[in-house]
Amino acid sequence: MNAPYDGDRGQGQGGSASGDGHPYAGSYGADGQVPPPQPAPDAYPQDAYLQDAYDQDPYRAHDLAAQDPVTEALYDRAAHPPPPPGTYQAQPLYAPPPTNQYQPDPRVWAQTPAPEPEGPTQYLPYGDDARTTQFVGVDDLVTQAAEERHEPDAFAHLFRDQQPGYTGGRAPAQPPVDDATRVLGQAAVPVPPPAAAPAPAPKKGGRAAGLMKSSAVMAAGTLVSRLTGFVRTMVITAALGAGLLGDTWTVAYTLPTMIYILTVGGGLNSVFVPQLVRSMKEDEDGGEAYANRLLTLVMVALAVIVAIVVFAAPLLIKLMSDTVSSNPAADNVGVTFARYCLPTIFFMGVHVVMGQILNARGKFGAMMWTPVLNNIVMIFTFGMFIWVYGTAAESRMGVTTIPPDGVRMLGLGTLLGLMVQALAMIPYLRETGFRFRLRFDWKGHGLGKAVKLAKWTVLFVLANQAGVIVVTQLATAAGEASPVKGTGILGYSNAQLIWGMPQAIITVSVMAAMLPRISRAAHDGDPGAVRDDISSGLRTSAVAIVPVAFMFVALGVPMCTLLFGSSGIEAAQSMGYILMAFGLGLIPFSVQYVVLRGFYAYEDTRTPFYNTVIVAAVNAAASALCYVILPARWAVVGMAFSYGLAYAIGVGVAWRRLGKRLGGDLDGPNVVRTYARLCLASVPATIIGGGIGYALTKALGHGAFGSIAALVVGGAVLLGVFYVAARKMRIEELNSMVGMVRGRLGR
Repeated sequence: MNAPYDGDRGQGQGGSASGDGHPYAGSYGADGQVPPPQPAPDAYPQDAYLQDAYDQDPYRAHDLAAQDPVTEALYDRAAHPPPPPGTYQAQPLYAPPPTNQYQPDPRVWAQTPAPEPEGPTQYLPYGDDARTTQFVGVDDLVTQAAEERHEPDAFAHLFRDQQPGYTGGRAPAQPPVDDATRVLGQAAVPVPPPAAAPAPAPKKGGRAAGLMKSSAVMAAGTLVSRLTGFVRTMVITAALGAGLLGDTWTVAYTLPTMIYILTVGGGLNSVFVPQLVRSMKEDEDGGEAYANRLLTLVMVALAVIVAIVVFAAPLLIKLMSDTVSSNPAADNVGVTFARYCLPTIFFMGVHVVMGQILNARGKFGAMMWTPVLNNIVMIFTFGMFIWVYGTAAESRMGVTTIPPDGVRMLGLGTLLGLMVQALAMIPYLRETGFRFRLRFDWKGHGLGKAVKLAKWTVLFVLANQAGVIVVTQLATAAGEASPVKGTGILGYSNAQLIWGMPQAIITVSVMAAMLPRISRAAHDGDPGAVRDDISSGLRTSAVAIVPVAFMFVALGVPMCTLLFGSSGIEAAQSMGYILMAFGLGLIPFSVQYVVLRGFYAYEDTRTPFYNTVIVAAVNAAASALCYVILPARWAVVGMAFSYGLAYAIGVGVAWRRLGKRLGGDLDGPNVVRTYARLCLASVPATIIGGGIGYALTKALGHGAFGSIAALVVGGAVLLGVFYVAARKMRIEELNSMVGMVRGRLGR
């Protein structure tokens, strides 16, 4: 064997087979000691002109690790401080290895072994680690077969400065010196410090795992909220139908959300999260006083706003839909609905502020789970309405036949749902140690700066809602003129609700957990970290967003016939066509949402405003064009397609501006490559899955059974083809997600 001396293997192996080339020759003395080696004669004397040829090596005094940029980046200089000046002795680069003192002589049959090393090695033939004997027997091999082995993290030293006890390569503080020793004038003997409590075990996963955990909690809450929201929408559609009564309810129910976003909501969602994070980081009380001032200010402002809009309800209904306000019966029902719904603005704002306070403190679940309570209350309310009056298909209920008691029941149930949703946040706040107290000392505490930043967000929302008002006016008019139900604003809203579910579950959850981190990176002046987080958010969400967008195109009709079939098959199919038109617009809509988070992290609300003006203008102009040139039956379908087109144009503008803000490209080639590959993998999946779904609905009908069969079989085939195609293209993000899921499932 030709292995060097290792542990207790007896003797080091080496040397040549014959004695001619052996480093020394001779025999052992009487005492058994090995005589000192004799130098071999130099067969090749040094050339006087070549012996100093390599003395001027330019790399002799350089750090060899610095020649490789990757090795240089991973080299932990804090753990390997350089020697003091003047103490480093250069080593020759081409020196021969040192000669083993106990090198065996193959010509001697019985050679005295080398002395045994001290320590446990003398009992272990393969080194100090007992596990290196696992190949001798199977016991240890079987024991460790299921153990999870982690590769060392090459980047761990980059975050060492954030660990407790890190000194940055400096010498640690000297321990205390005993007083008696100091008095006696003797050499100071350090007194050992008291034994410290054992450090808690480090949490696994780090920053990425924390982000994924937070996103998973939020996604789970959003999923349950959206599913119960679907049930709520189904019950509302069954109770009010897809005609003028349903459109009137939709207009009144949309008003509180629109006014809240116009007045306070936009600033809360984009401006005050970075401000809360900064106050927690810089204020002595952890930002509690700032949060109390903000919550008090929002409550006062929303109370004033509610008092104004309740009296202005008739004007607001006319602003939203001239078709509803011009019909006396519909106008009366709409104004009554609005006056019950508009006070929910107050509870919306309180819920959002409390949720943002929790988000800034690292608690993300409550804000996503409490809307489930609102949905449950509304489901119960509209279920009671159906139990008392029957469904719209049975009672033929409309704006002229709905009783006042029914309107009052629905209005009170809607208001109660938002109250429960807001009040349910209080226990979560108390759990984090936050105590709410009214604080009216708003001046001089940073709220003025936030209000100035929020003015651009208000203009941003104003531009966005202007487009919504145009679409609502045109959609209600088209729905009234169309001979088919489900082609008005209710169909548009229901289809948009389904279409926006992946965005709320995936993209919003990921970015809500990532926004505080992006805000910290922007505050610390680290554009590279902001760029990396945005790129990661885009590519991570795209793995699910892109195939789902194509799924809406392939299976939009059976989705809507299954969910809204109670309003009539023809009306449900109309909603399905609207959903298909929305489909692909989900991709630019998701990208736009992520990119705008980068501007908000830098407290830049002006650029998102200009970008939204472009989106709203394109959406309004394209929707008006569809209303003019398309038949009333298909006008709203064209408006849904215009929505995605407007966001595709807005993404191009926002992408370029954010790239300039960060001093370079937003990892553009990598992001575009991921989206392009995902789209290419989705095209054949959409054709095959959509064809199977269409064939099944033709064979089994558009009822519940046919719709379920089309969704299950067509959806399974679509996802299967997409997965195979994406794996063939070696899409890295998909492989990472699959690996993460398998790891969670223990496979």
